[in-house]
Amino acid sequence: MATHYISTVTISVVVLLASLIISVATTKETISLDVDLLEFSLNLEYLEAEFFLFGAMGIGLDGIAPELADGGPPPIGAKMAKLRDNVTREIIGQFGIQEVGHLRAIKSTVKGFPRPLLDLSKSSFAKLMDKAFGRPLHPPFDPYANDINFLLASYLIPYVGLTGYVGANPFLQNVASRQLVAGLLGVESGQDAVIRTLLYERRALKVKPYGVSVAEFTNHISNLRNILGNGGLKDVGVSNILVGDATSLSYSRSPREILRIIYGSGNESIPGGFYPKGGNGRIARYNLHTS
Repeated sequence: MATHYISTVTISVVVLLASLIISVATTKETISLDVDLLEFSLNLEYLEAEFFLFGAMGIGLDGIAPELADGGPPPIGAKMAKLRDNVTREIIGQFGIQEVGHLRAIKSTVKGFPRPLLDLSKSSFAKLMDKAFGRPLHPPFDPYANDINFLLASYLIPYVGLTGYVGANPFLQNVASRQLVAGLLGVESGQDAVIRTLLYERRALKVKPYGVSVAEFTNHISNLRNILGNGGLKDVGVSNILVGDATSLSYSRSPREILRIIYGSGNESIPGGFYPKGGNGRIARYNLHTS
């Protein structure tokens, strides 16, 4: 009787310890995945912050919140855009400040990493636009030349981050992580909607000197993102005011799809585009070393 009791207790203790070990291992794995996904998003947030701040104000993170750059190299070629419309300038400026807030929110939740090297030069945008049109544009596209060019260049960016947050959400286990991503997604969606609205209002306008309408420009950009991402149709131009699937739900993209797009290479292992040395964080660095 005593032997049977001791045996039963022993088995119970072993089962309890095993379940605790599994639980701890699972919790650590869950926390690690949450951290990796949240840190991955910093790559896009750094890009948006620098582009919007420089475009509207002529200064970036180093002049607004240098602690968030964490010693990372300054962006290449970023500068103030020739925005003649005061409303557009105010909107872009507010976007930049919002991105500072996003960086601060993410880096107060996870450790993060220094700003990666970003290429925001006009030649970087020109190469992407040439790729979108399948031919060189003459003269090369300059995002900083005027209001409409800057809006078209802005069209390239927030939507990619938006789809990334939608894609990350199902994999987040921690409540705090899901709340953070929900908050980030709300504002990123708003930014994309504002940019699309501004371009939608001008959709028939011919972009000088190319003689191509704003709508056609956005169609080429969206088609390029679909091709580079290699994840199917997840992008349409401003023929529609918003983007959604057959049930009007937002599309999602995986980190690999996003890397293929922001590198401009169609390959998550080949850096380029806005990230000449690749993104930072465990997900981006892992893919750089995966052929």
